[in-house]
Amino acid sequence: MPTFTDPRTDAAEASEALRGLAHATIRIDQPAQMYPVLGDLLAGVRSLRQVLDQLAAAHVTGQPRAFDDQGDAAIGAKDALAAADELHQAATLIDAAHDRLDAAMNAAGRIAWRPDPETARRWVSVVFFDGEEADRVLDLIQRDGTTAGIEHLSQWDYGEETTDAALTNGYVYDTPPVGNLDRTTTEGNYTLTYNPFLSHVSLLRAYDAPADFALAEPAPAPAVAAVGLGEGAGRAAPSTDTVASATTRKTPAVAGKDWFAATPRPAQHAGRGLGR
Repeated sequence: MPTFTDPRTDAAEASEALRGLAHATIRIDQPAQMYPVLGDLLAGVRSLRQVLDQLAAAHVTGQPRAFDDQGDAAIGAKDALAAADELHQAATLIDAAHDRLDAAMNAAGRIAWRPDPETARRWVSVVFFDGEEADRVLDLIQRDGTTAGIEHLSQWDYGEETTDAALTNGYVYDTPPVGNLDRTTTEGNYTLTYNPFLSHVSLLRAYDAPADFALAEPAPAPAVAAVGLGEGAGRAAPSTDTVASATTRKTPAVAGKDWFAATPRPAQHAGRGLGR
C-alpha cells in the first residue's frame, strides 16, 4: 500500500507493481481486461509526469546543499541544475506518451470483444451489490485485499442453482463485463469486478458452456451512465428489477459468515465486454 509520505518506499512499490504488470501482460486471455488496464496506466502516466516535475523542482531548490564527492559546491550546483533540466525534458516526453496512450484508450473503448471461437467458456453472474451494500464490501477489499472480497462474495454461489438462474435470466457473458472505471481481478474460476468511485461490486464465475450454447437476451434496461476516461461509456446494462430473485439467495451459503447481512442482486455492468 502507498505511504503518500515516503518517496523511496512508494517508488519501490511502483517499480514492483510495474514489473508484475509486465509479467501479467505477457499473455492476455481475456481481451476485455485491456481497457481498464489502459485506464489505470493512463492515470499512472499522469502521476509520473507530476513526479518528474516535482523531482526537478526539488533539485533546483536543493541546489545550495549540492556538493561533489570532494566537497566542491560549484560542481554540485551545476549537476543539480543539469539533473533538473533532464527531468523536465523527460516530463515533456511523458506528455507525448500520455497523448498516444489516451488515443489508444479511446480506440480500445470502441471495441466490443467477441469470444474465442475455439472455446465455449462463459461467465455467469453470482452476485451484485451497489450503494451502501457495496461500500461495506469495498471496505473489506481495501482492508484485506481482493482475495478476501472474492471469498466473501462466493458465499452467494450455489453452484448449479446459480448457473441455471443466470442462464434463465440472461446473466451470462462471453467475457466478464467491465465498466470504464471498474477494477477486476481473477482467481481460479471467479472474476471480481469492483468500482470504488461508483460504489458497486460483483462476482462472476467461469462456466464451460456446451459447444452450441447461445447467450440469452438479457431483459431490456435503460442505459447506465458511467464515468468515462474515453469513448464507449454509458452502454446499456441488464435490468435487475425484472430478474427473478432466484439468481442469488439473500442468505450466504457459508453458515456463520453473514458479515454484512445484505440482499444481493444479479450482476449489472456498464462498459466493455458485453459481446455475444
